[in-house]
Amino acid sequence: MKQGKIWLVGAGPGDTGLLPLKGREVLEQADVVLYDHLVGTGILNMIPPSAKKINVGKRAGNHTMPQEEINLLLLSEAQKGKRVVRLKGGDPFLFGRGGEELELPASQCIPFEVVPGVTSAVSVPAYAGIPVTHRDFASSVHIITAHKQAGKDDPLDFAVLSRLKGTLVFLMGVSALDSICSGLVQAGKAADTPAAILEQGTTARQKCVTADLKTLPQKAKQANIQAPAVIVVGNVCTLAKQFTWAEKRPLGQSRIIVTRPRRLISSFSKKLRDLGAEVIELPAIRTEEILENPAFDDQLHHLHRVHWLAFTSAAGAEIFFGRLKKQRIDIRKLAHLKFAAIGSATKNAIETYGILVDYTPKQYSAQALAQGLVRQIRQEETVLLPRAAEGTPCLTEILKKRNISYIDLPIYRTVYEVPVSCLPDSADAVAFTSASTVKGFCMAMQERPFSHLRAYCIGEQTANEAKKAGFTNCITAKQATIDALVHTIVETETAEKERK
Repeated sequence: MKQGKIWLVGAGPGDTGLLPLKGREVLEQADVVLYDHLVGTGILNMIPPSAKKINVGKRAGNHTMPQEEINLLLLSEAQKGKRVVRLKGGDPFLFGRGGEELELPASQCIPFEVVPGVTSAVSVPAYAGIPVTHRDFASSVHIITAHKQAGKDDPLDFAVLSRLKGTLVFLMGVSALDSICSGLVQAGKAADTPAAILEQGTTARQKCVTADLKTLPQKAKQANIQAPAVIVVGNVCTLAKQFTWAEKRPLGQSRIIVTRPRRLISSFSKKLRDLGAEVIELPAIRTEEILENPAFDDQLHHLHRVHWLAFTSAAGAEIFFGRLKKQRIDIRKLAHLKFAAIGSATKNAIETYGILVDYTPKQYSAQALAQGLVRQIRQEETVLLPRAAEGTPCLTEILKKRNISYIDLPIYRTVYEVPVSCLPDSADAVAFTSASTVKGFCMAMQERPFSHLRAYCIGEQTANEAKKAGFTNCITAKQATIDALVHTIVETETAEKERK
């Protein structure tokens, strides 16, 4: 049996972009993942489908699994030879019980590594425009847990804390906010000392309430502040209004689900994240090459019979050229062919092989591609269509109606991803880049409600599928491109933000 190993990974405060690079690499190779409730949904959806996922999250008064059982589970999974990731919010060694969880594996000589995470004690204030240190206000920062260990009475030493000149940051202190503020004041801290409480920091739902020690509890109650939240006490809190930045980004308060196939999802997500969105990556479909495909192999050896190659997806182009190489067919065999692409992404995929595309329609759709091809192809010419097994019929219907000779060649299947367990508690919108992603998303959601979400659609065909699925608010991009879809999302989300 191979040697198992444990990785203790800090997932950061919630923003997917704050997951350490090493943490992501480890997560993508995990066999088993034990995760807490504070780990962001976007990060949970990075866990490979093949990995065993175990929720061991702890909330105040509600422990999914006792700490002793978590420790034993880590050990037993590693002893089975598994690559075990213990995924914890924030940093595992800062009030994360990371030290406790390594004691048992270490005693049994199980190898382990620690991947530090971005702590909420610093990052959450930063996203609210509060630097925890500043030469004019504080030269030190003190991080305190307000959570008491079960069965123990560990009162905070407010006499000591009140004399500290630096910034005080309290974690896990929402339920103790009244006692923290009153305790500091009673111990001698000025009642008008600036203070803030920050809910769901670094996410689209982050909320910042600033006040002073005397009034913060009441203002937090009025704002209905809930856990998780970070409490900051000190003069640096006065900088929040001056330095606020996260909410000012075009998509700074938007939580958007992205449904593209896993291999294509990152570039789209990055565009949205760069604009401030909290992106939940939920791959709804994937493409699988049809491996046993004698018709495909036969066509590759008889390309002299066709005059055009028309691709309806980047996946189709990649699979076609990949098969060409596997069959040891020289790309120069394509010299006589003309190439067509349904859109810019497909065009780019073809041109990475050094072949310039002859025709791309202005509107990126199967219908527009077919209508353009009938104007490009002569009657005696034949077009080869390497595409999905369930390709849209309108493409071939138009060609047939105009007596254009074509070969419809299925080279891959669209596979819908299995239903997911890691879904956001709430989202504003979902972005669809094809009709098949709509179908995949609906299958993944199962019985969960989704019709209230704004559905951003890359084209009319996708929008029609979304309406058929029950979405009541479908917004279609002016052009069927990712950039146009992003532009539409920004316009609409900005308008929604102004309406609130």
